[in-house]
This record gives sequence, structure tokens and C-alpha cells, in this order.
Amino acid sequence: MDFGLSTRQMRLKWVVVVDAALPSGRAANAAVCAAAPTVAAVSGLLGHGVADAEGAVHPGLPWTGCSVLTADAATLRTLRAKAASRADTFVADVPVAAQSTRVYNDFADEVGKSRTEDLDYCAISIVGPRNRVDKIVGKLPLMP
Repeated sequence: MDFGLSTRQMRLKWVVVVDAALPSGRAANAAVCAAAPTVAAVSGLLGHGVADAEGAVHPGLPWTGCSVLTADAATLRTLRAKAASRADTFVADVPVAAQSTRVYNDFADEVGKSRTEDLDYCAISIVGPRNRVDKIVGKLPLMP
């Protein structure tokens, strides 16, 4: 971790890809829900807390940065499969059932009845070597 480098110079890259068809509130929810397990699973992803001039400490942010991109539902499924097939990438996903259920056990039951290739996603989060992540996500647009 070299906190003096630009995020474009980092060897590690983090992206969250959101379904472009989601309304803005659901898209923001999906992005946050994909980011939460990523931060929990990928140790060291957050930088240290930073004190302001008055001494108030602000929690650390991702030192790698995090681009939020968009794709259609079919592309999300393909991207997730590509990322999951690589040992050097981490992928977290937010299945559609996460936004269509209100009880976690109902979400778990619905996902548990589905085959991986049949799931649709609201968002996915990918962390890995910059060149690998770039190959997976290609030239997807930033979320507007």
C-alpha cells in the first residue's frame, strides 16, 4: 500500500458494477450492499483514519478508490461469472432477491432455490489486480 500513488497507479483495483436499469435509489442501495461485504472480506482495503485541523477523526476511505460502473443485467451475470472464476479476484454480489424481499431468511431461501447461472444481480463488486479487473469490466461507463 503506497498512499502516495494515484489510484490509477495502484496495482489493485476495486469496481462496483450496478444494473443500469435500476432507479437511482435502488442503484445506490445495491452499490452500498455490494461494497459492505467487500470491505469486510478484503482486509486492508480501507486507509487509516484522518484527523482534521481541529482533531476530529474521519474514518479511513478505500485507498484504492472505487469506480461505480453500470451494465445491463445479462452483462452483470457474465462479469460475475468471469470474476468468480479467477483465483486472484474477489467478487461480492447483490442478487435481485435482496431488493424483492424484506426478511433476510426469505432472501436466503429464494437465493438457495436458484442455480448460480439463473440468478440476476442488482450489483457486483470486484477487487483484484488492476489488469485483471480491467479485462473483466472492459470499457463500462461510470454510473451517471
